[in-house]
Amino acid sequence: MWIQVRSFDGKKSIRVDGLSKLTKIEDLRPKLVAPFDAPCERQRLFYRGKQLEDGQTLFDYSVGLNDIIQIMIKAQPAALPATTSDYEAASHSKPDSGFVSENSDSEHSTSGSNSSDAVHEIEDKPSTSTRQFGSTYQVGDLIDALDLSIGAWFEADIIKITPASSTDEGQLNSVNCGEGVAKDIAVDANHNIRDISATNSDAEKTAKDADGRLQSFQESETGELVNGNGSRNSVATDAQDSNSDGRHTDPSTPVSKDSALQQDESKTVGKEQTSTETGCDGFIYHVKFEGYEDQGVLELPSKYLRPRARTMISFDDVRIQDVVMVNYNPDEPKERGFWYDVEVTSKKTTRTYKELIGNVRLGIEADVLKDCRIRLTDEIFKIEKPGEVTCDPALLNGENSPMKRSNKAECAYCKDNPRRKCKHCACHVCGGKDDPDRQLMCDECDMAYHLGCLDPPLTEIPDVEEWYCPLCKNDASQVVMAGEKLKHSKKKAKMASAVNDCKRDWGKGMACQGRTKVCTIVPPNHFGEIPGIHVGQSWKFRVQVSEAGVHRPHVAGIHGREDEGAYSIVLAGGYEDDEDRGFEFLYTGSGGRDLSGNKRTAEQSMDQKLTKMNMALARNCNATLDTKNGNEAKDWRAGKPVRVVRNSKGRKHSKYAPEEGNRYDGLYKVVKFWPEKGRSGFLVWRYLLRRDDPQPMPWSKEGIKRIKELALKMEYPEGYLEAMAAKEKEANGGKESEDSEEDGGKKKRQSKGKGRKRKRDESGDDMPASSPKKTKVVIPPEIKKLIKEDGVNKKVWDEIAQEIKTGKTFLSAVEEAFTCICCQEVAYQPVTMPCQHNICKSCLQRSFKASVYQCPYCRYDLGKGYSMSYNKQLQTILKELFPGYEAGR
Repeated sequence: MWIQVRSFDGKKSIRVDGLSKLTKIEDLRPKLVAPFDAPCERQRLFYRGKQLEDGQTLFDYSVGLNDIIQIMIKAQPAALPATTSDYEAASHSKPDSGFVSENSDSEHSTSGSNSSDAVHEIEDKPSTSTRQFGSTYQVGDLIDALDLSIGAWFEADIIKITPASSTDEGQLNSVNCGEGVAKDIAVDANHNIRDISATNSDAEKTAKDADGRLQSFQESETGELVNGNGSRNSVATDAQDSNSDGRHTDPSTPVSKDSALQQDESKTVGKEQTSTETGCDGFIYHVKFEGYEDQGVLELPSKYLRPRARTMISFDDVRIQDVVMVNYNPDEPKERGFWYDVEVTSKKTTRTYKELIGNVRLGIEADVLKDCRIRLTDEIFKIEKPGEVTCDPALLNGENSPMKRSNKAECAYCKDNPRRKCKHCACHVCGGKDDPDRQLMCDECDMAYHLGCLDPPLTEIPDVEEWYCPLCKNDASQVVMAGEKLKHSKKKAKMASAVNDCKRDWGKGMACQGRTKVCTIVPPNHFGEIPGIHVGQSWKFRVQVSEAGVHRPHVAGIHGREDEGAYSIVLAGGYEDDEDRGFEFLYTGSGGRDLSGNKRTAEQSMDQKLTKMNMALARNCNATLDTKNGNEAKDWRAGKPVRVVRNSKGRKHSKYAPEEGNRYDGLYKVVKFWPEKGRSGFLVWRYLLRRDDPQPMPWSKEGIKRIKELALKMEYPEGYLEAMAAKEKEANGGKESEDSEEDGGKKKRQSKGKGRKRKRDESGDDMPASSPKKTKVVIPPEIKKLIKEDGVNKKVWDEIAQEIKTGKTFLSAVEEAFTCICCQEVAYQPVTMPCQHNICKSCLQRSFKASVYQCPYCRYDLGKGYSMSYNKQLQTILKELFPGYEAGR
């Protein structure tokens, strides 16, 4: 294979033989040293307007048989004018070609006149090029730009190019912009030579165009580069790219240098270009992200730009340690996100999906997300390097056009599908995405509404600063002005609770009834008995058991935590495998049932697992946890206690269950637990629990006697008895149930009720529900002794004694009297102030830190130097009455 090498002025042309398509450029240069008397380091080779760089082959530039390569010889720096004025005079008198050849000065002067005419003829034509001399890209190029906030690459267009200011240049030079620049010669992004020593003025800029002609440029007031005559920069046309007989080497190659640059820009790769990839080229590019026009125009250096990705790589072609561009969502890896560079560390292929594992780069010099799993492997792009491919949209058409990449959808519901109706990103009423100009956006919820979808519909957009949708707008009639009385809300007026007549059936739905109070005496994860709760105490509904803190869940049978243990359980006869023997019982774990459709219970339909609440109850056993075979405790009394509540529903299976309501039966401990095939044929977990409580069992003689001594009776919710009486009255047609006839001086009540209600009514015992029940309060002797020692609070203890006589329980009276006004809990390390008020020491310390030196109750002035020593006698009493209340305090 042979090619032709011609000097830039066309005076000398030689033929070089013995080449091939794989001949490297650095191997071609030695063959040109003797014919052109040009050392290798001073040779500049061009083909079709592109500079040939070392490290590439003739095949990389599509150099064919008998094609012409032009050679330009770099001029020595000493040969250039020493001063700016001399240089300008030389440039006006005779345009320098920018290279030296083997011809003499006279020959060069003769040929220079001809070339000067050609140059002036081209410069007279208006320039349409938007490329700045030395810039890597030009206006209108299709590029990928880096979003510095998230480190992702977005498709962008170049709107404008301006030279970097002195401040910008200082910042750009600090990011590896100096590589590839010699002592006196700098190479720009287009591989043009700029002689730094040619001028001493910062206002002038010298550069060589593609033909090597040295021109002088100055920066105009608008920031554009203009030549010494004031005309704007233009690129000359190469009129020498033809054979000696006047025919072009390639019929498709135009004469214009601009066209040649555009057509073969994809084949230029050089050492000097490496500095542009890692640093900057001295220009600021004004870019706009496609699809994100509302963000405006961003100013970025070339460091954060690169050619638009266009080459897709299949999953099988990706190799380990390759750096490719993929779509990744750091928050939701399985969802579509933005485009990041990733260094592939491994690949995974299964029957259902393919996955890339690698380190995601959040920008150029930013952090790296290691070991990220990329599931969207259908779109993998090669990272294009500047100079290797063209960015001109005129040349990127047809098959070469980069495909439009899709980013993370703004709407998580419709995935930005324009044909799909969505009430989240479109009209909140109809879901339509049409007529965006006739949509109103609510300033409160940010939902859009069509003008015609509003009630009443609007004909035009209202002229108001803030607009609220019907769901967010406040009704002016419901606003309570200063001095007005509270108005009844229209919304609450439609609720059942607003009706005066009680129509609620108290016998149903109590599991869904919200708690009116929460037990704060002990924390929710408290093991053991609850202070103030006695064995044999009963409640009508489970919600009352929850309010007392004995068993907090309304419906669930086990209350606990998987990593701590179970605190309480309820025996309600819900599982056919339960066996109740009173002193001990066999308990069945939870789960294994399909409760879909809002079911409370169902038949066993699957195996139970030792997880969640089953695991919690197993941890109460004093044995090693075996999740497969279970285990048995050697010392079962050393296990964690479980509070046991028996429900009246278990009466059909056990004689120890109460006849009505729920009853607290004391503390039990887990002896052993094991898996077993139940009656339903499925695997169930069973637990043997044995009683370990000093108080007697409520069904024993001692227990029944103790219940009578403590006057423990069934506790009903507030207003329950009145509601039942009203319901019975309504059933009788609004008439009183008492008959006018008397029998033995007693009025008989005729009721249609059944069972206990009728018997209770016929007994003639009047049970006024409104009057408090007086119970006998038994205060332990040790507590009485401590109360006498607490002489500071003698007045408070006397008030508690008076409240007990009215029917209030001792614990509730103490809890109310010694509740801290700041934290609303029983005072811990109580400080008794001179005004007879008690407050937590920590709460009083916070008050003093806020420069408030007064009693939070009565504003009694304590003084800045008040000694905050807590009442040890009162603290001892509270610990005895409420054991464990200090946990977490």
